[in-house]
Amino acid sequence: MPVQSTAVQSDAEATRAVVEEFLAARAAGDTGRLIELFADEVDWLLADNPGVPWIRPRSTGAECAAQFTELTEHTVPGDARVGLDAFLVDGRDAVLTGHLAGTVRATGRSFEGPFALRLTVEGGRITRHHLYENSRAIAEACAAG
Repeated sequence: MPVQSTAVQSDAEATRAVVEEFLAARAAGDTGRLIELFADEVDWLLADNPGVPWIRPRSTGAECAAQFTELTEHTVPGDARVGLDAFLVDGRDAVLTGHLAGTVRATGRSFEGPFALRLTVEGGRITRHHLYENSRAIAEACAAG
């Protein structure tokens, strides 16, 4: 098995530490800490979904952190579930996969499905946040009817 260089190992360790802080801040609803963890400018990717109030384009750290507040405002807090299946780190990049579920407050309708999240950490801050999720199920849960 090839031996990783010390620089790659330290990048991976730093990435893992920041992502673990991100997950803890996210779970605690600590928007202030999320703002600190996101870089000033973030490469944000989440499929635009006009029918879902918390899903929209973002680019600043403050906007990215606000997404989590908006999500909790529009969903039933005690009904949100996230299960993490994998947490892989390669240098400055981390990929998390799992399943998520929740209920939209306005409609009472539930959504669920798999997700994959790719994060990049540079200089101790998150510079990339690409989330792939079941946007159709979320849109259907937000739709009145």
